[in-house]
Amino acid sequence: MSTEHNFRYIDREKSWLAFNARVLQEAADEAVPLLERLRFIGIFSNNLDEFFRVRFAAIRRLSLSGATGEKILGGITAQQLVKDITEIVIKQQAESLRVLKIIENELVKQNIIIVDETEVSAEHENFVREFFIQKISPELVTIILNDLAEFPLLKDTSGYLAVKLVMKTEAKPKMLGLVKKVKPEVRYAVIEIPKNTNRIVELPNKDGKQYLMLLDDVIRYNLSSIFNIFDYESISAHMIKITRDAQLDIDSDMSKSMLEKIATSVKDRRIGEPVRFVYDQNIDKDTLKFFLNKMGIDASDSIIPGGRYHNRRDYMSFPNLGRFDLLYPPRIPLPVEGLSLDGSILNRIAKKDYLVNAPFQSFSYLIKFLREAALDPKVTSIKITLYRLAKNSQIVSSLINAAKNGKKVIVQIELQARFDEASNISYAEQMQQEGIELIFGIKGLKVHSKICVIDRIEDGKLKRYGFISTGNFNETTAKIYTDLTLFTSHQQILKDVNKIFDFFDVNYRIHRYKHLIVSPHYTRSKFYKLIDREINNAKVGRPAYINLKMNSLSDYPIIDKLYEASNAGVKIKLQVRGICSLIPGVKGMSENIEAVSIVDYFLEHTRSYIFCNNDDPEVYISSADFMTRNLDGRVEVTCPIYDPEIKKQIIDTFNVGWKGNVKARFHSEKFENKYRTRKEGEPIFRAQHETYNYYRDRLEVIQDKL
Repeated sequence: MSTEHNFRYIDREKSWLAFNARVLQEAADEAVPLLERLRFIGIFSNNLDEFFRVRFAAIRRLSLSGATGEKILGGITAQQLVKDITEIVIKQQAESLRVLKIIENELVKQNIIIVDETEVSAEHENFVREFFIQKISPELVTIILNDLAEFPLLKDTSGYLAVKLVMKTEAKPKMLGLVKKVKPEVRYAVIEIPKNTNRIVELPNKDGKQYLMLLDDVIRYNLSSIFNIFDYESISAHMIKITRDAQLDIDSDMSKSMLEKIATSVKDRRIGEPVRFVYDQNIDKDTLKFFLNKMGIDASDSIIPGGRYHNRRDYMSFPNLGRFDLLYPPRIPLPVEGLSLDGSILNRIAKKDYLVNAPFQSFSYLIKFLREAALDPKVTSIKITLYRLAKNSQIVSSLINAAKNGKKVIVQIELQARFDEASNISYAEQMQQEGIELIFGIKGLKVHSKICVIDRIEDGKLKRYGFISTGNFNETTAKIYTDLTLFTSHQQILKDVNKIFDFFDVNYRIHRYKHLIVSPHYTRSKFYKLIDREINNAKVGRPAYINLKMNSLSDYPIIDKLYEASNAGVKIKLQVRGICSLIPGVKGMSENIEAVSIVDYFLEHTRSYIFCNNDDPEVYISSADFMTRNLDGRVEVTCPIYDPEIKKQIIDTFNVGWKGNVKARFHSEKFENKYRTRKEGEPIFRAQHETYNYYRDRLEVIQDKL
């Protein structure tokens, strides 16, 4: 290791904030369509909310415990990290407000006008008042605070208006004819902004222009209607938002089912400790002081001044207004060569493996697989793991259909999928009612694997079919998350998949797997062996490289092993979308490692791992990132790719991503998020566009041959 370099790792929290800064770069990029830029503002805000509820909350708990946490935090104390995070977030919030203002000005140039309560025209007055009366007023929760014995619980998923009413006073006569000034009474109230109404309200078009108004401002415009029983001389309303610790506290009561325990814990999350308080920086000081005191928020919490509006995550669902010229053009998912949504998909998979790379290719094949299995008289059972599901899940619908057709359906559903707990509990109850056998996981381990296996009787013998994926079985996120799904009838691989379901059922027995790499028992040691092989090959002069694509890389022992490989001369290319605690390009430590992040209109979610193996590449797809929790604390599945054509596809698409020179940024210790720039004369190469083109061109070549 270089004596000039003091640190071996990048702090994972700061690295994550650097990732969110890349999201904000997309919002600031003038080349990105205008409405997409606004949606990136929403993604940035939503990401930050989740960060504070989970990661910041964990660091804060460590800080308040008195422990420094330096060992697990890579050399920085928890106390210092809390301060550093707050400083970074305040700067990012200021930048997001600057970018948002630019976007709003550009919207005006496109005749899209966002008005506040002071800008409502005469033509819009009746609409705004009627909209409030009909749509908002019935849902409005307004609480007068002064005389309450206990301050109401503010939820971390909601936005609130902090209201200040200065009451009218009458001057009182005093002795000798002097007039005594009476200090006016001040009342405070809080209004919860309804969540069941779209935050962006479309007003009637006027003079060829489209007008919108935020729900907050519709409420502000109607404050006099809400508080008309009070005789006040002035009224003001400023937005506040609280973020609470989202840690689940699982009840140890043995008499309760796992379903009951998680349901209770999700409800208790509402009263988690505050970890962040964001307020409109124009709020009156006395109003801010009142709310902070009443809510018990002090300097140990992250108190962040913000703009007029919070919960900007709502911009993720900003209406398209029919302005498709201000959006990315839609890309229709491509078919997979050799697969058809007509006829039997199982018959096709019986002959060879197939790979689906969504959203470049259609996720519908996965739904087709389950629907066919539900109806096929030869299919006797379906086993599947579920982590995050769509709002109206076709996956669940297909499984229920299978159960109704007499199939044995076994579903391992992860009740602790963060922020999806309530949804998964609801689906679990629904499936239980339909006779589906549910497995609720393993104590101390989340089940994050993405696997499915079906049993089919063919000519009196059992034959298995299945799929293994890098992402969730969720048809909604499959439109925007990049993920690989392998369809296979490889009997030995599927025998291993079946063993994993046996492990769910009897988890004190640790199975051996011939093909799959399964966390928490084998993944770390197997990846060490694969890296060691590259090290040994490099040392004796054989070809040696490692190409890894994942969401996050933060496990220090794995990073040390990659540093060792770099020092042995192994060339390492990393495509890491989010957290990267590895410091690339440091002489004597990581000079043979390059690391980039691609942030574009699709969310890079694929995990694929390629090892040179003396120019006979071994290729894997996985549900696991190189994070400690994935290697040691979850059930994860990494699957080898044996089909030469599929192996080539994964290698090719990794290389396509690596060539990207538009949306690729370099990971670095200083978090600069510098773009990979084009060399002189080099053509524009946008990785996600070119990945789509890669699959499109393959189809055209096959059609030409036919």
